[in-house]
Amino acid sequence: MKNIPDVKIGIVVGSTDWLPSEIAVENRKKLTCSYTESYGDANIYECSVCLTDNEINIKRALKELSQAECTAAVVYWANYGPESAGTLFASEFDGPVMFIAAAEEGGEPYIVERKDALSGFINACYALSLRQTKVYIPPRPVGTYSECARMINDFFPIARVLAGIAGLKLISIGPRPSSYLASSAPDHLLYDIGVEISEFSELELLDAYKKHEGDQRISKTVSEMTAELGENDIFPALAQYEVTLNDFIRNHKGNRKYVTLTSTCWPAFPVNFGFVPCYVNSRLTAKGYPVACEVDNYGAVSEYLCQCVGNSSVTILNINNNIPSDVYEKKIKGKEFGGRSYEAGDLFLGYHCGVTSSERLTSSKAEYHFVNRQLIGEDHSKGTVQGSIVPGPVTLFRLQGTRDGKLRAYVLQGQILPAEMDTYGGRGIIAVPQMERFIRNIVIGKHFPNHCAVVFGHYGQQLSAVLRQLGVNEIYYNHPKDIPYEGEICYDTDPDRY
Repeated sequence: MKNIPDVKIGIVVGSTDWLPSEIAVENRKKLTCSYTESYGDANIYECSVCLTDNEINIKRALKELSQAECTAAVVYWANYGPESAGTLFASEFDGPVMFIAAAEEGGEPYIVERKDALSGFINACYALSLRQTKVYIPPRPVGTYSECARMINDFFPIARVLAGIAGLKLISIGPRPSSYLASSAPDHLLYDIGVEISEFSELELLDAYKKHEGDQRISKTVSEMTAELGENDIFPALAQYEVTLNDFIRNHKGNRKYVTLTSTCWPAFPVNFGFVPCYVNSRLTAKGYPVACEVDNYGAVSEYLCQCVGNSSVTILNINNNIPSDVYEKKIKGKEFGGRSYEAGDLFLGYHCGVTSSERLTSSKAEYHFVNRQLIGEDHSKGTVQGSIVPGPVTLFRLQGTRDGKLRAYVLQGQILPAEMDTYGGRGIIAVPQMERFIRNIVIGKHFPNHCAVVFGHYGQQLSAVLRQLGVNEIYYNHPKDIPYEGEICYDTDPDRY
């Protein structure tokens, strides 16, 4: 996957002065061996420097990891360890850091072999708060060698997202549609988490598009589109637009390593460009440059976070409508999907005009934009890719800035069902337990828009960990049936109970 960080993790240990450093070094070697046996050794590095109480080895460790091109670090409390040196190292390391600790292993008597890592780990975490240093701490951070190896492996997607957002440029093109207030949100909160934003007029994009007429790369792009969807007379114009956007990314990336985009796509776009941009946006997303519709800045950043955590292409969908009762009765009721059945209130149609890439569709075809075709006719409404989204597990995610200047987010795990709905656009029937209540109490109650980013697979724990690292404290998820939301009144079919 392009446009995301390559993560290499350095494993660092330390030893307090009143314990032999050989104990920590030996335990580090055992952890590294356990990791390589399970996951290989391509993306980890064992730092030879052992941190000590007098802190003189911090610079040596930092230099060694830099020379080894490590972009993330794990500080492993192999024994009691030096809490001050460990936290100073974390504060000075230029990249994501995780703290974990060794569990006691082996049999009695625990005289020489006892590690006491938990005790030092607790004090180190306290020292982190004193130094206002954030590191990732897993839910169960004390483990055996094999358990700690799994924690390191689980840290990769989290580190990838944190490194990605630290180097991210959001390219935002055009004004938000005047009748789409859902994209309105305070952008300064994105600066607060490290995102750089560059805003451009759609006139600048139109000017760049016109200057690419006759570009030699257009024919190759047309061939790619034809191989993907079959011949279509709109492809030369779409290919010219794709070449334009690729150059726009390169020319406006600045000093940032990674890019996500969002652009205006109606109402003036199709009239002036002569097509809708959905299919091109889907192709860029498939290549690692996620594009959100309707100048949705937070949607674009949400997509990028999802791309990093899943290390694969993503999409953005509307939480669009309920599933009609006749569709539910015929195709879903009483059946099991992934080992569970769903009620009508668990379901909704995830939809967008055509920005889901063809690789994520069971079948795909180039189409007219259904709504634009009715409003402005066929001549300007070609350019979407439509079909049913491939069924399987998904995580729905949204990061949002609020009117009162706060960052909020939700994380939902569910699945796209293998039950198609005969309608237009890129769409899928999505099942999330108790989704109807979640929409009322969180999406509406906490002021989220209808767009949500979709990553294919379950990454709820990793995304929640990333949000906490970014300082997002309001993280919402779907509650089970018997756990009410704050302020929720749970009515049932017996009115006499209330």
